[in-house]
Amino acid sequence: MIRALRRRGVSVYIISGDQEAPTRKLAEELGVDHYMAETLPEHKAEIIERLQHDGKTVCFVGDGINDAIALKQANVSVSLRGAAGVATDTAQIILLEQNLQHVDQLFDLAAGLRTNMRNNVAITVISSMLTVGAVYVWHVGVVGSLVIYNLGLACGVTNAALPLLSTPDAE
Repeated sequence: MIRALRRRGVSVYIISGDQEAPTRKLAEELGVDHYMAETLPEHKAEIIERLQHDGKTVCFVGDGINDAIALKQANVSVSLRGAAGVATDTAQIILLEQNLQHVDQLFDLAAGLRTNMRNNVAITVISSMLTVGAVYVWHVGVVGSLVIYNLGLACGVTNAALPLLSTPDAE
């Protein structure tokens, strides 16, 4: 997972409340360059705020009570099924398999959603401009303008449904 995130250009940090030695060992085993140990919950949020201030978008993954403040501060927050209730209540995304194997896939989902939303905005703006243009330039009546509007609406709904049509059923 860490290799996949690095291929995407994502910097990985370990921000842990655990002691220095085990945190350093974990960082070395995983190949993570940035780690912070013995970090209090409010300091985790401060570190995230500092990263955001430096222009970074922060995705924080946490599963404990002490992660709740950081989960709230992060741009995107992820927790695991079975984690502390306050962590799952605070997180925006909950991974159901109780491991981090699918964190990389979240980036694919986000990219697909971003593309879909941009397309929907373009469809909405273009169809609205066509409707207004048809009324004022081509002097299309109410029925004609409703047809153009509804065609634009149908295109937007179809575009919004494309991810559902292109995704194989989960089994």
